[in-house]
Amino acid sequence: MLSRKKTLALMGAAAFAFASGTASAADNTVEVIHWWTSGGEAAALNVLKKDLEGQGYAWKDGAVAGGGGDQARTVLKARVAAGNPPTTMQMLGLVIGDYAAEDLLGNLNDLAAKEGWEKVVPPALQSFMKPEGDWVAAPVNIHSTNWVWANKKIFDDVGAEIPTNWDEFVAVLDKIKAAGITPIAWGGQAWQEATVVDALVNSTGGADFYKKTLNEADQDALRSDTMKTVFDRLRKLKDYVDPNYPGRDWNLATAMVINGEAGMQMMGDWAKGEFLNAGKVPNEDFLCFRFPGTQGSVTFNTDAFAMFKVGDDSKEAQMALAKAIMDPGFQEAFNLVKGSIPARMDVPGDKFDACGQKAMADLKEAVGNDALMGSMAHGHGVPEGVKGAMYDVITNFFSSDMSSEEAVKNLADAVALAR
Repeated sequence: MLSRKKTLALMGAAAFAFASGTASAADNTVEVIHWWTSGGEAAALNVLKKDLEGQGYAWKDGAVAGGGGDQARTVLKARVAAGNPPTTMQMLGLVIGDYAAEDLLGNLNDLAAKEGWEKVVPPALQSFMKPEGDWVAAPVNIHSTNWVWANKKIFDDVGAEIPTNWDEFVAVLDKIKAAGITPIAWGGQAWQEATVVDALVNSTGGADFYKKTLNEADQDALRSDTMKTVFDRLRKLKDYVDPNYPGRDWNLATAMVINGEAGMQMMGDWAKGEFLNAGKVPNEDFLCFRFPGTQGSVTFNTDAFAMFKVGDDSKEAQMALAKAIMDPGFQEAFNLVKGSIPARMDVPGDKFDACGQKAMADLKEAVGNDALMGSMAHGHGVPEGVKGAMYDVITNFFSSDMSSEEAVKNLADAVALAR
């Protein structure tokens, strides 16, 4: 089997061959590979599509279903290796750096300088958008992942208050379970279970512990008693999950909360888009709050569109797309639908709902606390190989009777091997 570095090198050679002369005429088509296929996500993406079409560009949709983007990334690798990269691809975090390191991505520096991106995009995001020092991607949003989404009627019916720590959280789960309702809408996919672990690590050990384990992959921290407690708590959560959880897509889990079939879901703020798409109103139909014990810190990921080197004939369309993405009006309109907040920090929050305004306030609080951390579960914490190793241990633990002690050992060993 080829090493990952050799595979990317072959991909780079194929992309160079393609960019060296297969296109022959100006192309106003923008081919976009992405994984936004749920109702709320598709509605948000349609804002960008209509913007581009209004400028005279044809939108060629490359949707690849599968929350988290694993399937889409597989499609991309095959396309690039075949010398047929798309105009642009939705990417998360460290993956952008992988392609940039192999010189596969186009340069956006001139546009970024002209539009003043450096002044409005937070430095934490810039490190992902310009991993080799050059702008190669345009950020669409800032998502935070340590949210809980709850059905307000269920909370009211069982007399539950918003929990602020682990013990209060378990007490609320017990109340919902006693009422004969599934407490947690669980999506049985590796990336969703890793999202919950993101929150558990942050809640159990705090921001510094999160950085050591899920950003730095520190072996001592990974083997610690605190990490054992994380797995103990993950095991406890299984008591509140329905038996049909394996393989459930995240948006179907969100629908359970929307429809009153479950009390809560632990998911990033893209879940809010599903509530809004269903006509639900924050604080009237649903509640949004930070995973208990994580208020004041934020784990984040940002969706971005990286531009591939596909020849001069497509550069105009790529620049139009990148400019449209970074337009303040688009950032506002898109994120109002998507559930996230703008990547540009100069966009006002007055049109955002209660959850969006809380997200903006929480982001500022986290920055002030030095507690804004890249999400491991969403490609902003550790390299892909290490993330995959963590995914495997987490999902194997949740679907088996593995002990927490064994899980801690397996996690640390798998990370050491992946590095």
